[in-house]
Amino acid sequence: MFAALVHHWGIDLPDIVAHDFGGSTALRAQLLNGLNYRSLVLIDPVAISPQGSPLVQAAKAHEQIFAGLPAYLHEAMLRAYIGTAVVNTLREDEMQLYLAPWLGDNGQKAFWPQVAQMDDKYSEEIEWRFAEMRCPAIIIWGEEDEWIPIADGHELARRMNVSLTPVPNAKHLVQEDAPEAIVGKTLQFWKAA
Repeated sequence: MFAALVHHWGIDLPDIVAHDFGGSTALRAQLLNGLNYRSLVLIDPVAISPQGSPLVQAAKAHEQIFAGLPAYLHEAMLRAYIGTAVVNTLREDEMQLYLAPWLGDNGQKAFWPQVAQMDDKYSEEIEWRFAEMRCPAIIIWGEEDEWIPIADGHELARRMNVSLTPVPNAKHLVQEDAPEAIVGKTLQFWKAA
């Protein structure tokens, strides 16, 4: 869908900045769908198997139980889970931006099936092809990421033969913990590309 959208918009050689599953989507679009980029910045992407935090693994194994939780428990779990993705505690308005799509009856019904759909087959399908990337790329990674360990970032960088920039005092949501690191490194990379 991403490749089709870029083609629909008529964008030639976009500069892509992608986080988490966005990174997986960007990698798949180039390697499987032939989408070309001028440059690619990956931030803590889902790219190396096995994938999924302990909560993700539990939810995959017991989707119906998680989907049937009372709303207050569902929200409490999401708050706690999102809280593990940052070093610096999010303000309530910031937390709400992450929670809002997944609250209420429709949000809760959508969240757990989405988690349960996470499958290593999607990364395994392209992992052996990372060296085939056809554009300059860099990887930025929160050193303290508890969702996807930085060891995965080092392995991805090795397979892609690109540099990895570890961001100290940052977890999975680097954009919250250290947005200046992303902006600074990305602008520096674009000037050199």
